[in-house]
Amino acid sequence: MMKLGLLTAILDTYSFEKVAKTASEMGFKCLEVACWPGGKAERRYAGVCHIDCERICADDDYTQQILDCAKKYNLTISSLAFYPNTLDPDLEKRNSNITHLKSVIKASSKLGIGMVSTFIGRDQTKNVDENIRLFSQIWPDIIAFAEASNVKVAIENCPMLFGKDQWPGGQNLMCTPAIFRQLFSIIPSKNFGLNFDPSHYVWQRLDYIKTISEFKDRIFHVHFKDIKLYADKLADCGILAYPLEYMSPKIPGLGDVDWSAFVSALNDIHYNGYAVIEVEDKAFEGSEEDILSSIRLAKKYLNQYVD
Repeated sequence: MMKLGLLTAILDTYSFEKVAKTASEMGFKCLEVACWPGGKAERRYAGVCHIDCERICADDDYTQQILDCAKKYNLTISSLAFYPNTLDPDLEKRNSNITHLKSVIKASSKLGIGMVSTFIGRDQTKNVDENIRLFSQIWPDIIAFAEASNVKVAIENCPMLFGKDQWPGGQNLMCTPAIFRQLFSIIPSKNFGLNFDPSHYVWQRLDYIKTISEFKDRIFHVHFKDIKLYADKLADCGILAYPLEYMSPKIPGLGDVDWSAFVSALNDIHYNGYAVIEVEDKAFEGSEEDILSSIRLAKKYLNQYVD
């Protein structure tokens, strides 16, 4: 059976213990824990640190505190989450992101989690072929490091293309089945797979059911997030507009993902891993209670399909 959980980034002001207590009281079974390094966030829903991975790598007492806290609230940590741009054209940023990603991998190994969820990244000024060549130079070493640490790396399929800051190409290469095939061919490792989110397929007009079937052995982790596509806005601005001009992220049940079909397809491949709610719905960001309400509503909706 799938295990329903929560990505902690939306509770950015909470401590890890407060996140765990809140999630446990809501009936969640697992947490995908945000693990950005310290410092100013470069974008919304990033920069959150509920587990300090550098400290995990160096401090056994802190490691035990995290494990004890998860046990106290009867929660499993599904993955450590860090979604940077490891192909950033700024070499200082690129190297910093790769260094921290390796710390997250080491921390996941030390905590006995065995999973990290992340992005490939992309140089948004280069075309797909150029970025694939860059991937082939940078990512074999990262996956080899993960293999040595007995950690699976689950790449979320978000294009990271929303507005003018990510134009023209977006900031995450691994976003379509055609690209999945090429990257998996370059790195066939069993430790390299997907953190699959159907919402990103809605506005790209891709088939998430077919992807589940084709890449069933590569789906390590799942995100439950929705997107609403506004047909009237799309008809006005067209597909070459910034995507946020014609769509918006929503909590599950308030967008256009067919959740019955999606969960059914996961059941068809006997997926019994982690399925984690990701909240990025601006309609529920007026207050802390609005955010908590969005989590409760999303869970209530998804409990039709996942216990």
